[in-house]
Amino acid sequence: EVMSSTAAKAAVLVLLFLGEACAIYAEMLGARTHAMTTQPFLAIFLKMLLIMFVGGGFLVSGYMLGFRAFRNIWIVSAASITSILIIEPTLAYVIFQQLPTKGAGIGLVLGVIGFIATLLL
Repeated sequence: EVMSSTAAKAAVLVLLFLGEACAIYAEMLGARTHAMTTQPFLAIFLKMLLIMFVGGGFLVSGYMLGFRAFRNIWIVSAASITSILIIEPTLAYVIFQQLPTKGAGIGLVLGVIGFIATLLL
């Protein structure tokens, strides 16, 4: 095999994280740009669609390689969901300068705990 099992699993996690980051970034930046500029909707949409396309490529490859590496789709799904729980509040703060609410913060902590449990148990 070209990559060790550990390296393959790490690569999958990176792909999923990058894919979710691109997708969420495109969604949030598109929303912010549309609300705060006079650029035409279609111009913003097409730019964000390109970012989403790259993110989708990362996600599809992450799921394909992830199922092979982990042999369990639920591990791949948990990794994807957890990356969303980490990236979404981070990008919301960076792009919109808004902190997550108390409930969102608790959800983030529980998501990380669930991700660790999924990988280790």
